[in-house]
Amino acid sequence: MMVDEQVRGQPGVPPRLNEPAPDFRADTTAGERSLADYRGRWLVLFSHSADFTPVCTSEFLAFARAQDRFDALGADLLGLSVDSEFAHIAWMQSIREKFGVAVRFPIIADARMEVARAYGMIHDGASDRSAVRATFVIDPDGVLRSMHYYPMPNGRSIDEILRLLQALQTSDRHGVATPADWQPGEPVIVPPPRTSEAAGERLADSGYTVTDWYFAKTLIVE
Repeated sequence: MMVDEQVRGQPGVPPRLNEPAPDFRADTTAGERSLADYRGRWLVLFSHSADFTPVCTSEFLAFARAQDRFDALGADLLGLSVDSEFAHIAWMQSIREKFGVAVRFPIIADARMEVARAYGMIHDGASDRSAVRATFVIDPDGVLRSMHYYPMPNGRSIDEILRLLQALQTSDRHGVATPADWQPGEPVIVPPPRTSEAAGERLADSGYTVTDWYFAKTLIVE
């Protein structure tokens, strides 16, 4: 397993938004994978604390059931825990046998915790022996666009990860922002003007729904 030299030696230090995601090469349940393998597609990298645990199992069921939705957005899923690939394989088989759900995405076997440390997934306050629940959204250029950490007892919302992914893609395509609780198909926020003259023009712009010069929305038809 290889972790980029820029992050080696900085255990527990998370990467930063809008900077290149830490590089990695690791063994997975589908063979060796590296960050470069996902170039040109979005990647959702997510960690769990341990195989054969109930909350993690519920999350893997939810990710697996939503995989087609991620595929439709040009996004790949990649799981991670500090368990071995053998434990991962046994867990995947158990999920198929007991729940009737096939886990089709790879899971990184990070027994040496190299990827987990590079991504800041090891939090001593939660556990110094396993990765916390973390989710990283990496864009097709390998840039880290979002990261979220979750408490050990509480499973994450896969619908929210999908919503965020769609929001990021919408912002990238159209140069807009999305308001709180935005859902695909709803109005988006137009960037505010940067000069007094532009602010006055914005107030008179009938092409937007303008509440004030700095707050205007529009509907995008994809």
